[in-house]
Amino acid sequence: MGDLFRSEEMTLAQLFMQSEAAYCCVSELGELGMVQFRDLNPDANVFQRKFVNEVRRCEEMDRKLRFVEKEIRKASIPIVDTGENPEVPFPRDMIDLEATFEKLENELKEINTNQEALKKNFLELTELKHILRRTQQFFNEVRSLSESIFCEAGDMEFVAGVIGRERIPMFERMLWRVCRGNVFLRQADIEDPLEDPGTGDRVYKSVFIIFFQGDQLKNRVKKICEGFRASLYPCPETPQERKDMASGVNTRIDDLQMVLNQTEDHRQRVLQAAAKTLRVWFVKVRKMKAIYHTLNLCNIDVTQKCLIAEVWCPVCDLDSIQFALRRGTERSGSTVPSILNRMQTKQTPPTYNKTNKFTSGFQNIVDAYGIGTYREMNPAPYTIITFPFLFAVMFGDLGHGVVLTCAALYLVLRERQLFAKKIDNEMFSMVFAGRYIILLMGIFSIYTGIIYNDCFSKSLNIFGSGWSVKAMFGENGANWTCVIRNAVLQLDPNIKGVFSGPYPVGIDPIWNIATNKLTFLNSFKMKMSVILGVIHMMFGVTVGLFNHIYFKKPINIFLGFIPEIVFMGSLFGYLVVLIFYKWTTYTAAISRDAPSLLIAFINMFLFNYNDPTNQPLYTGQMAVQCLLVVVAIACVPCMLIVKTVVLRHQYLLRKRLVCSCAESDSGHSTPCTTCPVLTCHNPLSVQFNLGDVAINQAIHTIEYCLGCISNTASYLRLWALSLAHAQLSEVLWSMVMHLGLSSRSLAGFIGLSIIFFFFATLTVCILIIMEGLSAFLHALRLHWVEFQNKFYAGQGFKFIPFSFDSILDGKLDE
Repeated sequence: MGDLFRSEEMTLAQLFMQSEAAYCCVSELGELGMVQFRDLNPDANVFQRKFVNEVRRCEEMDRKLRFVEKEIRKASIPIVDTGENPEVPFPRDMIDLEATFEKLENELKEINTNQEALKKNFLELTELKHILRRTQQFFNEVRSLSESIFCEAGDMEFVAGVIGRERIPMFERMLWRVCRGNVFLRQADIEDPLEDPGTGDRVYKSVFIIFFQGDQLKNRVKKICEGFRASLYPCPETPQERKDMASGVNTRIDDLQMVLNQTEDHRQRVLQAAAKTLRVWFVKVRKMKAIYHTLNLCNIDVTQKCLIAEVWCPVCDLDSIQFALRRGTERSGSTVPSILNRMQTKQTPPTYNKTNKFTSGFQNIVDAYGIGTYREMNPAPYTIITFPFLFAVMFGDLGHGVVLTCAALYLVLRERQLFAKKIDNEMFSMVFAGRYIILLMGIFSIYTGIIYNDCFSKSLNIFGSGWSVKAMFGENGANWTCVIRNAVLQLDPNIKGVFSGPYPVGIDPIWNIATNKLTFLNSFKMKMSVILGVIHMMFGVTVGLFNHIYFKKPINIFLGFIPEIVFMGSLFGYLVVLIFYKWTTYTAAISRDAPSLLIAFINMFLFNYNDPTNQPLYTGQMAVQCLLVVVAIACVPCMLIVKTVVLRHQYLLRKRLVCSCAESDSGHSTPCTTCPVLTCHNPLSVQFNLGDVAINQAIHTIEYCLGCISNTASYLRLWALSLAHAQLSEVLWSMVMHLGLSSRSLAGFIGLSIIFFFFATLTVCILIIMEGLSAFLHALRLHWVEFQNKFYAGQGFKFIPFSFDSILDGKLDE
């Protein structure tokens, strides 16, 4: 029972490991994943610890691997992941790994540097090729203009270059303003984008040539070009020289392209070889780093030959831990075995609940509220049933439940394939982690859908209705005219044969066409919500009894549990009894005389039994209800005052026992036989403050008593959301699907196909996803606030073992 209903029993243990065997022992414990190391050097910073240099070396190797990974992803090369779990390298293997990573990093950096230089040279040659191709056209256009405008000033000079296409308008305006219109600019776009050697981005550029006269304008033009990051290139003046240069440039471009291809092929081969072992390298380095980080938490004895560690571990796994220590000692070659010694401590151990892939989702729901106090009752086993059931009460629809179940079954049946894909989408990861929760929610929704007889807002008439129209109006035609002429009819169950009995399973399908359907379902679902809520809360109070028994607190049983359960049972348990009593006692013949339970419950608190509008349900009701109210009121001072007084009395009694033992003993500190928990000559371990205890007990009592009322009202959300879901489903059917069913022609069939698509989309998006999320959150609140607060303190801290599994899952990034 301790494995499932209560957290594991934990112990604090001390490890004594030889220095040469400590690395391998910690490695084996990391593979086992069952111990949580404590920091025995809390006052030492990271630079004062023994293995800080080894951690730095691991971080440097990790940095180099991240650089290689970045280059591999940039080259769009897939990283091989075989799921292999490599063994942790020995400390002596760190030198070989460092040399391998250093060589790989230097080789990649050298390749990247050479490739960048080659690409830069290739870019310059490509830009020069476009300049030489365009300049002849520019010179022809300017020749006639130069003869008419610049003939008096002598020969013209020019500069040619390449500039980013987006800078051309600003560049042209700046030239015009600075040179006062004494330059002539011609530009043309380069059609194909060019690759930036620094970033690898594709950029669009334009070729330009500027004609001017004089050294002053030349200096201005060059400064403007430099300011706009334009690349200037030498351009011959004669056509023949330009032609010869273009031929040489093309030859150099072809040679450079061949060298670039060879360099890229070599780079691809290096990266592909690294991609095959990159994940294994990452796992090895991060395991080594985790081991050295853990060793920094240990103490070193004065001889420098032994490392001392303190760990939290489950008692049931002590044998496995001992075996792992033996394996580590044998692997290291040490002849001195490691020692595991259990320690006695007053510190609160961490909380550890063992889970599997089915229970982990429900345990996460509980842990999101708060990590359980050590060894207190775990709500997760009960949540496995109550959570999907309360969800289904609000979501009850047979059709929607089938869709939800099918979606969850797909995730469950293909969980291995989906897990292997390692999809990074956060929303999908959340849904996939809760696949078993969704599966149970769908199954329970199918069950409640059958009870409600609701399938996409329509009822299923499988067993035939229990109501008979023929029995009321007869079988001859004269009486049937009443049925034909009246749109609304009321069936009287008092007439023999009209009501043959309740529907075998769920609600009778005739209610789907009844005008008072909503009134009937309101009454039914509201009472059902109160019944489920009271049962759920009383179960929570009962679970708290096992906590009191386990922690051996009889005062909490007699002055806590018993008054609480009596208080709730006397008031709200009695209300549930009245609901069942009314259902079973009042038949159709006397149903009109049935009193209101709500008014009767209010009159019960007011001691009002002279209400002529609300007659008593049974004989002696006044005496029973008065007794129950008095008993409930009497429970309040038991929790509020009596428990505080008893705690004070117990404290004074223990104090007197300590003093009497101290007087009788002659200066020795020995355990007291009358009070074995305490030790003489020692102060009381727990100081008693009457004011704090009284205030705390008053808060708890007021919270519980008022919470019984507010929590019961809170369960009415089961009724509200159930009706809202049913009404939304009915509205969607009448406003969307009903339009497609109104026509029986071919065009109506085509329209039905289109309308069904919209109906299915809206059903999935609104009624299943949005309404399902709403019901999920409300069920979560009912468990956190209304159920768990009856017995679950949630004030513990989680057991976080040292484990390599998180590294293999990619969740550890030290």
